[in-house]
Amino acid sequence: MAPTLLTRFASFLGLPSLRKTGLDAYLIISLRSLRLFSAGIPSLILALFFSTLHFPDSRIGIFMTLTLLGDVILSLLLTLIADKLGRRRILLGGSLLMALSGVVFALSENFWLLLGAAVVGVISVTGADCGPFRAVEESMLSGLTDERTRSDVLTWYVTSSTMAGAVGTEVAGRVVHWIERSSGDVKKAYHVLFWGYAGFGVLGCVLCLGLSGRCEIAGEKAAEMKERSRNRTDDGGEEEEVLLQAMTPSTTDGFDDDTPHATSPSATRASNTPTSYISQISPTTFTIIYKLWILLAIDSLADGMTPYSLMNYYISLKFSLPKSTLGDITSASMFLCAVSSIFAGPLSKHIGLINTMVFTHLPSSIASAFIPLPRSVGWTVALLLFRAALNSMDQAPRTAFIAKVVRPGERTGVMGITAMVRQLAMSVGPSITGVLAGNDRFWAAFLATGICRIVYDLGLWVLFVNVDVSGQKEDEREEGEWGSVDEEAWDGLLSGSETETESESESERGSKDEERVARVV
Repeated sequence: MAPTLLTRFASFLGLPSLRKTGLDAYLIISLRSLRLFSAGIPSLILALFFSTLHFPDSRIGIFMTLTLLGDVILSLLLTLIADKLGRRRILLGGSLLMALSGVVFALSENFWLLLGAAVVGVISVTGADCGPFRAVEESMLSGLTDERTRSDVLTWYVTSSTMAGAVGTEVAGRVVHWIERSSGDVKKAYHVLFWGYAGFGVLGCVLCLGLSGRCEIAGEKAAEMKERSRNRTDDGGEEEEVLLQAMTPSTTDGFDDDTPHATSPSATRASNTPTSYISQISPTTFTIIYKLWILLAIDSLADGMTPYSLMNYYISLKFSLPKSTLGDITSASMFLCAVSSIFAGPLSKHIGLINTMVFTHLPSSIASAFIPLPRSVGWTVALLLFRAALNSMDQAPRTAFIAKVVRPGERTGVMGITAMVRQLAMSVGPSITGVLAGNDRFWAAFLATGICRIVYDLGLWVLFVNVDVSGQKEDEREEGEWGSVDEEAWDGLLSGSETETESESESERGSKDEERVARVV
């Protein structure tokens, strides 16, 4: 009885999906968890470090702003070229730059040198994940998984890294306190932490070297098409080999190009077609995804108006709580975010991706609007914890949804642009809150946050609830001819209408003129 219960519980948590996906998934999740753990170092001590160097507050503010803008530009550029340059190369290069920036911060005290290292090394000034890494990693995991395992794996990707970020911030604070007490030199404590940051970058490089070619766009397309070929009822053994070969000439397999090149006519046409290093987004995909970008910008603007730091500041002004109590509230909130994220994957299997995003996020949105209402500390903290418990459950389903409605070759670019839109919208939020607080209307920021988040939730449900991303009836659909895998084939998956495949020549395929039923989007 016990093994059966344990097996069911493990299945509920999505552990079999992780095991099925393989070593690459564990490495990618470990890589982001390591990055979020180390991100707590600069977010906690950066302003304090600059203060010990006697930089004026205005210069510190400029540093933060330029670092965020530099991260946005660099992230967008790298995500758009990641599929051509190689996803593993992007992650490896990012880990190397992370190590380099840690060394610069540990050795130098020059403002402009530190600014350059922060931008190029993608230093996080907020404690959140920044740079192109998350978009690339989510694209990798989306390609390594299928409809049955994707939400589980992405859920653990979010949960593990959120927990690691909370632990990293706590550890960084205690290390600074311990070194300062033992040596009496707080600047030395900061330099020691930056050496540790560099060490985490080196460890990230080691993890990147363990990733396989399955993480690249060529391996992703080959695996997806091989899965589709298995579902075909007709005898397509020889056709499958040509099909897989025809996909790879326009892709780059990261560290090495070990995929055989096709010699078929379709492959020749593909190889003669000029390709760009910038990831292209098709008009079909754009008509779907731009609506989501608008909604995500509204949601991110709301998050930027009331981040943890400003919520703590509001509660401190209202109830005069000690800093230790505020720290406990923040830690508890982050812990609840991590724990609740575990259940996003199982829930999405039962009620769907969009329903999971909306029905978990909407109560959190309503709670955000009511935070200023209670007059007691207990009820205010209860609302904060309730909001935090449901706040992150939409992240993994959202990534799974994006991965499903875009083509494999577009995923990295789309996810990179999505991250850029969110970060730019979020950067506007604190300024709005500052204006409201300056006019003694701090409470209005929470009300505006709740309204924006509710608009996001309702808009998401109205626009996307009927989008078929379940994949449950995919085997029953007539997929047409996948022997010629080109851009038109992928557009057919997202077209939303029935289209007819072109007649293929007698010498190549014979007279096959079937009608392809596309996924309704």
